[in-house]
Amino acid sequence: MRDVLDHLGPWYREGQRFAVATVIDTFRSAPRLPGAAMAVSAGGEAVGSVSGGCVEGAVYELAREVIETGKPAVVRYGVADDDVFAVGLTCGGIIDILVQPVDATTFAEFEDVAASIDTNPVAIATVVSAGSDLGNRIIIWPDRVSGGLGDASLDAAVIEDAVAMLQQGSTSVRHYGPRGERMREDISVFVQSFAPPARMVVFGAIDFAAAVARIGKFLGYHVTVCDARPVFATRKRFPDADEVVVDWPHRYLADAISRGLIDGRTALCVLTHDPKFDVPLLELALRTDAGYIGAMGSRRTHADRMARLTELGLTPAELGRLSSPIGLDLGARTPEETAVSIAAEIIAARWGAGGRPLSRTTGRIHGESLDHLRELTAR
Repeated sequence: MRDVLDHLGPWYREGQRFAVATVIDTFRSAPRLPGAAMAVSAGGEAVGSVSGGCVEGAVYELAREVIETGKPAVVRYGVADDDVFAVGLTCGGIIDILVQPVDATTFAEFEDVAASIDTNPVAIATVVSAGSDLGNRIIIWPDRVSGGLGDASLDAAVIEDAVAMLQQGSTSVRHYGPRGERMREDISVFVQSFAPPARMVVFGAIDFAAAVARIGKFLGYHVTVCDARPVFATRKRFPDADEVVVDWPHRYLADAISRGLIDGRTALCVLTHDPKFDVPLLELALRTDAGYIGAMGSRRTHADRMARLTELGLTPAELGRLSSPIGLDLGARTPEETAVSIAAEIIAARWGAGGRPLSRTTGRIHGESLDHLRELTAR
C-alpha cells in the first residue's frame, strides 16, 4: 500500500469508497512480492500493480465489484493448465490477492495508518481465509492496537506475531486455530508490516562472519558485512549478505550513524578481535541506540578492550551495554554453532529474556511481553 498511498488519501477524504488489491502470498516465480498493491477508485482510476501486467485486468474488474458490494474477496491467479486463454501468470508463478473495500465505514483507522506508514512502525493483520470473518482486521502499533479478528485469544496470538514481525519488517500469511492456536490451518491471517527490515552489521570478514550473516538473513535482518581488507570482504565469500562493504569499520559506522541507519532494532556484531579495528569501532557503537552490541574475543582480549575503552572516557553504563565475549554459553565450537549462540543472545536481548533453559523457568513462557500484549487487547 505504501506505493499507492499518495492517491488513497485524497480518495478517502472525498468520502468515496475505493478498493485496494494486495498480494498476500506467492509461490514459485511470481512477479511481485507480498505487500505489492493496486488500488481502484470509485471513478475507475487504477494505480499500482500486483503482477507487472499479467492479471491486472482481472483484478481491476474484481476491484470494481468489491466497490459495489462492499465485500472483500481473495483470489488466486496462476498457470491455467486446462485453458490457455484463462487469466494467469506467464512466468509460471502463483499469487494470492486480497481485494478490500476502503471507506470511512470499512476502515475507520485508515488515516491513522496512513500517517504512521512513513513515520512509525505499524502492522495490519487481516483475516484472508474464506468465511464470515474474511476482511476482519486488527491494527498494531508498538504502543496500541485497534480493531479485532473476532476472538480475544486469536487477537493476542496475532498481535504477538505482528510485534515480532514489526521488529524485523517482515510481511507474510500466518495460520492459526480458532483460539489462536499455532500449528493449525483453520484461519489464515495476512500480516503486513510497514517498517524497514532491522539491520545487522557484521564487522570482520572472517569465517565466523559468513555464518553470522547467514543466520542473520534467516532471522529477517538486512545484513551488511564490513571489513577494511578488500581481499577478504568479497561477495563470493559472503553470498548471504545484502551488502559487503570495504571500509574501516569505525568509518563505516560513523557514516551509517550520520544517515540514521542505526536504531534500537540494530544488531552490531564486532568479530574483528583486533584492537586497531574494534576499539575505535566500539567507542562509537556504545554511544549509539543500537539494540545489541556484541564483540568477539577471549576473556583476556575482553579485559584489554574494556581497559582501552575506559581510557577513552566511556562510562560504566555505556560499557555495560557490551556483550563480550559475544554469544550465549552453548559450548559452540564451529562457526555455525557460534552463529547460533550469537543469534540466541540477540533474540534474548531484543525481548529482555534471560537466555536460560525453559525447563528451568516457571510461569508463562512469554512472560511480561505477553502481559503487555494482553493489556493492549483489553483497551
